Amino acid sequence: MIIDSLKQLILNTAQFQDDELEMISTCFEENHFRQKTLIISEGKKTSSLHFIVSGLVRNYHLKDGKEVTTYLACDGGIAASFSSFLTEGVSPENVQCLEDTHTFSISYEKMTWLYKQLPQWLAIGKMLAEQHYLCMADRILKLHATPAKERYLAFLESQPAKIVQQTPLIHVASFLGIAPESLSRIRRSIS
Repeated sequence: MIIDSLKQLILNTAQFQDDELEMISTCFEENHFRQKTLIISEGKKTSSLHFIVSGLVRNYHLKDGKEVTTYLACDGGIAASFSSFLTEGVSPENVQCLEDTHTFSISYEKMTWLYKQLPQWLAIGKMLAEQHYLCMADRILKLHATPAKERYLAFLESQPAKIVQQTPLIHVASFLGIAPESLSRIRRSIS
């Protein structure tokens, strides 16, 4: 059964009849992950997108032995390694729960099956791809063109309150491309 928030996301993007929504709901699997669980592991194949009902997750990869956070998501967001999902190849990153997380996931196989069964389901795939692209493009631009203090202020304004308040500062600093000590100084300067 599709939960209300996922159903609303679907219906805000395309129109479906009740029987079509029932067909869609059979393609999703409910998941419960404990804090610190890796939903997706770097170097392993993944074929699922996770729609987050409740929880907090981060995507990260290892660079020179350090964790580099590349994406943060919470309630109503998506947890995935999009490149692995789309290519059905190995994931270049980990997806880790920062708190207990409840998701509904759909496999690549079920996603493509829905594309064939329900032409309007293509709008869902298009919307997900566009959102992911815009998020990544915005992040890259800010990392390369925006001073650290402005990146942090933009983070505070643009991210959901749950991400701002509950993500450990070390992961926020990594996400923003700022050394933890520098982020501490920035936070003190705006207090």
